[in-house]
Amino acid sequence: MSEAKRGAPELNSLVYRTDLMLLSYDSEITDREDHWLVVSPHNPTYYWGNFLLFKNAPRVGDAARWQALFAEEIGTPPDVVHQVFGWDTPGAELGDVEPFLARGFRLDRVEALAASEAHSPRHYNHDVNVRPLSTYPEWEQARENQMLVRSPEHEAQAHRTFLQAQLERRRAMAQAGWGAWYGAFLGDELVADLGIFGHGELGRYQSVQTDPAFRRRGIAGTLVYEAARHAQQLWGFKQLVIVADRDSSAGRLYQSLGFSLADRAAGLERWPGIAS
Repeated sequence: MSEAKRGAPELNSLVYRTDLMLLSYDSEITDREDHWLVVSPHNPTYYWGNFLLFKNAPRVGDAARWQALFAEEIGTPPDVVHQVFGWDTPGAELGDVEPFLARGFRLDRVEALAASEAHSPRHYNHDVNVRPLSTYPEWEQARENQMLVRSPEHEAQAHRTFLQAQLERRRAMAQAGWGAWYGAFLGDELVADLGIFGHGELGRYQSVQTDPAFRRRGIAGTLVYEAARHAQQLWGFKQLVIVADRDSSAGRLYQSLGFSLADRAAGLERWPGIAS
């Protein structure tokens, strides 16, 4: 009999292992024999918090089967407008993804980069003050910064609703001692933010974003580095993991800070507004 659990399962993929590690804070993770059902009741519009994670890459005939399972276990429009699938196989095995792409899904390929400690960036920005968010107005600034860099594929009001729920969840995780959310401030103005949360010796970065008006000033690298130093001193994380799109400029930045490739993963995603 399948059973919903708060703890994260032991997975092969470092990407999905750390995803579920953080989701286990308040999401339901249920083993369904050939897949895990992940549901986040606190935020049903969190697409990668409400998804199916399979134990094998898609095979012939799985497109229809996986979509039917998602509809049965998570929901259908108008209440649920997305469908998201991942699979826990090493090396980002793709399997039979073409039928999904023909149905309007997008293939999401990411890399997990890991380090025992971050290196100081070559272009360190001495003007910003990096610190954990402490007041509610600072958290609101972080929400607005995340809103500012919203992809056009996400409808504005729906994305704001999602970010507000994420704000409350992240504050609760910080207050529970799972980590912190950090801002890079120029005076009282937040110009970049990210989170580091984790469990035991493993810490995972979340949502590294810089205000477009303040990019190319070394702020993101400075923020990643200083947040790592603070998080490791306070929570004793021995390994830090950061996930980026495969072959992206963000990934290259993280590698310049001492992070190296540790894992690759793939997934499939579809929602209104996505470019198929």
